[in-house]
Amino acid sequence: MDRWYATTALFKWLIEEKKLFYCHLKSNRLVDDSGGQQPYQPLALLAWSAQQVAQGKLLKVKKMPQDVKLNCFRVLVSPHRTDYLVTNELAQNDTQAAEQESNVRWLIEQFHHEAKQLTGLQACQCRLARSQRNLIAPALHTWACLKYLAYQINTTVYQLKQSLLDDYLRRELAQPTLRFA
Repeated sequence: MDRWYATTALFKWLIEEKKLFYCHLKSNRLVDDSGGQQPYQPLALLAWSAQQVAQGKLLKVKKMPQDVKLNCFRVLVSPHRTDYLVTNELAQNDTQAAEQESNVRWLIEQFHHEAKQLTGLQACQCRLARSQRNLIAPALHTWACLKYLAYQINTTVYQLKQSLLDDYLRRELAQPTLRFA
């Protein structure tokens, strides 16, 4: 889940539905890791031991129910950037494993982006559900075929789509089939 969707209401709903989530939080999100002994403070101001960096720490996010604790992981992206990842999977105690689990969201975003751009889904103006199904199913099949072929020839799906008409275009420019005065 992207950090922009990290709302308290969404967290509460996911927990109520007994769904697991991994979500990045902004560094200014107010949290408490002291068990109510200290006031809420921004996530970036928390003190982290080496063990907590490796295994995460339990904390409470402001405006969440008192009994709801989330497991928070500090992910060092670069020397100048730190991301914070929370999950309601309390058994998770490895920062690298939590980060890998969270990275699945990028694959989903990449799929949506490629499917829309390569197959024309973004131009769909269908209003009826049946019309949408009739367009989306073949479009996703086309995307799957393009992805499979791209893996086979070790290229990107964008390069593959671009190259589909290259030979035809070269031939037509060299010797046009239809000549205009």
